[in-house]
Amino acid sequence: MTLHVTNTLTGEKEPFEPQDPENVLLYYCGLTVSDPPHLGHARSWVHVDVMHRWLEYIGYDVRHVENFTDINEKIVARVGEDDLGEDEEAVAKTYIEHTLSDMRALNLLRAEVYPRVSEHVPEIIDLVETLIENGYAYESNGSVYFDVASFEAYGKLSNQELEEIESQGEPDERSEKRNPADFALWKAGGVDEDAVVEHRHEGVDHSCSMPTGQTWDSPWGEGRPGWHIECSAMSMTHLGETLDIHVGGRDLVFPHHENEIAQSEAATGQQFANYWLHCELFQMGDEKMSSSLGNFVTVDEAVDKWGTNVLRTFLTAGSYNSQQLYADETITEAEERWDRLERAYETAVEAVDSPDARTKVEAEAFRAEVDAARTSFVDAMNDDFNTREAQSALLSIATAINSHVDDREEYDYRGLRRAVETLEELGSVLGLSFVGETTGTAELAGDVVDLVLDVREQERGAGNYERADELRDELEALGIEVQDTDDGATYRLPSDE
Repeated sequence: MTLHVTNTLTGEKEPFEPQDPENVLLYYCGLTVSDPPHLGHARSWVHVDVMHRWLEYIGYDVRHVENFTDINEKIVARVGEDDLGEDEEAVAKTYIEHTLSDMRALNLLRAEVYPRVSEHVPEIIDLVETLIENGYAYESNGSVYFDVASFEAYGKLSNQELEEIESQGEPDERSEKRNPADFALWKAGGVDEDAVVEHRHEGVDHSCSMPTGQTWDSPWGEGRPGWHIECSAMSMTHLGETLDIHVGGRDLVFPHHENEIAQSEAATGQQFANYWLHCELFQMGDEKMSSSLGNFVTVDEAVDKWGTNVLRTFLTAGSYNSQQLYADETITEAEERWDRLERAYETAVEAVDSPDARTKVEAEAFRAEVDAARTSFVDAMNDDFNTREAQSALLSIATAINSHVDDREEYDYRGLRRAVETLEELGSVLGLSFVGETTGTAELAGDVVDLVLDVREQERGAGNYERADELRDELEALGIEVQDTDDGATYRLPSDE
């Protein structure tokens, strides 16, 4: 089955055909580094990561570029706050470091490059000059604006008519623009003080000195890049004039992505991106999870509380283009699903490595269930990266494993080996890690736990039940799950995530 994707540009689900049959050019609109990353960001990151993994799985080389917006009035508003830094560059660096750490904690594949706006100002200026030369942009009072009326296809992504589009940009720009819908490519001067005040956190006092942002020299005077031109310059610098896939949040369709298309295609005469994929927003109650609304859970808090595997199970429980709700119940469901997958994997590993796994035992129904699950997983991922159904396919393998092991005293070695390898292989597409997280894999830690459990059994044998319970409680406080069975105590070490 060929990969099909839902293309916002056409509104249709289409077969995916990259320009080069062996390579995919993938660009993702990255983070404005003005706050700690939250689960709304993590959801998009994880789904883009899964797209990257699946494209590689089906044989493509993927050139994945994801930017950092490190020039923005929101960043300037953080200057001097909580030791973040004394200028825009320092604040951005602090949050980029934080973001990269969160990305690694989420087990994301690394992008080919993470370009920053501040590194690409020369390319931005060149692009603006080209637009002026081509008759699509004009200078006004040291700023440069894109003339939306000059681009005939304006509105083709968001399906809006030009006359229906309201004014773009800040109120102070209106007197400088030919059309209220024109947007800034280059802004004269530094950061607007009102914008800094608007984005400042409560309780931060800048009464003594208002922080200022960076400015650069240009043919039109000192200034700063406009927001939209940044992504066009960075993506085309690293991936060329036409991208295969451009991904971003649904809230960026207009104006950001619409403006990216207009300025890029006006400059090059080529289609900017062939497939536009948009991630739906992450809901926190009745609102989207957002830094500006203050209703968010940070990535590091979430990873620390639930671990990477649970978090990725949660975030891939819905497809990238379906809305997802953050709630205690949905997290609990994800914990249960991951626990079910992990326990089934451990059961299969224990069984396949036991003397009861036999060469001549052939459980055809079990093997067929595993193969059917693989087919379902592949079909789901080729159907617009449907992680919800792909995750269900993994769970069906867990059910098959448990049924096979519970129903017999001798096991199908080849069937169990196939199940183990299939969980590892397909689980990695969703960024889940089974290997290295099962009972006893940390040899030294396992030996210590065994020693403590031996002491506990001695205490129980001596009738010191209170002390035995204390030892169990102390192990569980360290994240070590202890279960008493008829054959003695078993345990699971905390996942190394």
